[in-house]
Amino acid sequence: MADDYTARKPAAANQAPPAPEFPWPDGHRCALMPAFDVDGESIWLAFDALSERRLVTRSYGGYEARVGIPKILEALADREIKATFFVTGWALDAHPALCESIVQGGHEVAHHGYWHKRPEPGQLAAMQDEVEQGLDAMQRILGVKPVGYRAPYGESVAELLTLLTDCGFVYSSSWRDDIRPYRHVLEDGRSGVIEIPVNFSFDDWGYGLTHRHSPRTLMPRGHVVSIWKDELAQTREWGGVVSMVMHPQVSGRPKGFMIMTEFLDHARSHDDIWIATGAEIAAHYAACERQTQSTD
Repeated sequence: MADDYTARKPAAANQAPPAPEFPWPDGHRCALMPAFDVDGESIWLAFDALSERRLVTRSYGGYEARVGIPKILEALADREIKATFFVTGWALDAHPALCESIVQGGHEVAHHGYWHKRPEPGQLAAMQDEVEQGLDAMQRILGVKPVGYRAPYGESVAELLTLLTDCGFVYSSSWRDDIRPYRHVLEDGRSGVIEIPVNFSFDDWGYGLTHRHSPRTLMPRGHVVSIWKDELAQTREWGGVVSMVMHPQVSGRPKGFMIMTEFLDHARSHDDIWIATGAEIAAHYAACERQTQSTD
């Protein structure tokens, strides 16, 4: 039976106070977090279990390992950019050598579930399984304990925030409700993880991989680059953070690759934009938070 939300008093989904306006390091005006969701075939299996036997559908995810991520790693190395890769445990188990190459490139590897199952209210056991299996795969294959988490399908629930906090995660990058990082407040009043919020405009899936789901046409390169440049320009003016949601299944394709590299080159042309990993942004936030608390 569906939960009757009409019986409860209206309340904001986010109980955290407004995001503090901490200064960015070294006089930077804003931050840019290049981030990739490495789903592999898991996103197609989570969408429909029958895709286990749909080999062409699975090949969309397989493109990541064969072409997409190697090309992206080359582009990042050429530009001396360190990025954050949110990787599913399934992708780690299926493509271990590829995931090792991400770490070898000096990039951050963060958690993105195991099977890419969407967090749902009241399904704590399933969420625990997703988190624990993903942590096990990262430790077993990469020897890494991730500090960051991005929820599959970009969804979150109160139980998940508590689970992430209790598991020792430092930050999440899933919510869409701010332009600056903030710290979550859990249902029991405790401080939760730091949130590095996402701007949905920077999710490449809607621009470059719509034809498998809907009749929408793919967007021209110039349209996407224009949107991204405009979003960055205003975020820079406001002193916020741009947390990107790029998928190697999209941004690793030829046109998507051109969009990504043109945008990154544009961002690099501004000396006052701090290009950083999620771990670096979260560590900076925590340091500012400690400094503020010590002076209160």
